[in-house]
Amino acid sequence: MTDKVLITGGTGFIGTHVVRALIARGDEVSVLTRRRQRVLERFGERVRAVEWSPEAGEFPSVHGQGAIINLAGAQAVGVRWTDQARRRIRQSRVGLTEALVDAVLRTEASMRPRVLVSASAVGIYGSVPADTALDEQSAAGSDFLASVCTEWEKAATRAAEASVRVVLTRLGVVLGRGGGALGSMTQPFRWFVGGPLGRGDQAVSWVHLDDATGAILRCVDEAQLSGPVNVTAPQGVSNRELSAEIGRVLGRPCWLRTPAIALRLVFGDGAQALLGGQNAAPGALRRAGFAWRYPDLAGALGEALGEPRSS
Repeated sequence: MTDKVLITGGTGFIGTHVVRALIARGDEVSVLTRRRQRVLERFGERVRAVEWSPEAGEFPSVHGQGAIINLAGAQAVGVRWTDQARRRIRQSRVGLTEALVDAVLRTEASMRPRVLVSASAVGIYGSVPADTALDEQSAAGSDFLASVCTEWEKAATRAAEASVRVVLTRLGVVLGRGGGALGSMTQPFRWFVGGPLGRGDQAVSWVHLDDATGAILRCVDEAQLSGPVNVTAPQGVSNRELSAEIGRVLGRPCWLRTPAIALRLVFGDGAQALLGGQNAAPGALRRAGFAWRYPDLAGALGEALGEPRSS
């Protein structure tokens, strides 16, 4: 059955893939954007561009939308956390989500969306030792990214006051073609200077872009899914293991470790997002019977980096 879906962050790395998946299955998609032309260039007339910026005032009407997917957010990892950057990171997530949920609450009951799938991140758990297994019931951390994720989820959860099912997709590191974290990860390897970050023993909860997209759509469709959902592959790895596999797939050495002090000199407090990690298990997706296309790292990187998967 055709659904009406409004998506924020629809021209981003994950959002573009989600929009195309929604179009492919026949949904009517509206993309919230600051720049209508960018949406038209990416998707043509297949979607409706809804222009809005926080400076424009009240969030556009969500009247008649069946589902909302909220993926908007400024880059938070791999940047220096200046005061200005912290404000931008928080406002692009928490501020936008508050405005979106206010629009939901203003909508008459019969025309409200049935579900809000709102992005979050496994960073909500803070920096945790790699041998500490985390699930959706694990406690939130207290560092900057964890606090932003906590506020972000709190803002989204308010939609439940209007009897809207709220799903909080806690995304791991998303690996896929054409952008995302993998672009910056692979560049040093292409220059033959790749290797682990810091000690390399920090946990990395990752997921392939196709599986992240599939999980988001499953959260839209599956009435039994609500609350936090870790969107990660079944098995996390260490940063050292991830680095070695990138080197193997690219046919490049993995030998030059980037010292923690060097990362702190470049990124300041923002280095913590690279030196810390979380081993977050996808318990909710497992219970829902979700089937991963890329459950292992070798297959995921092989596809994402354009190499055929070995038998």
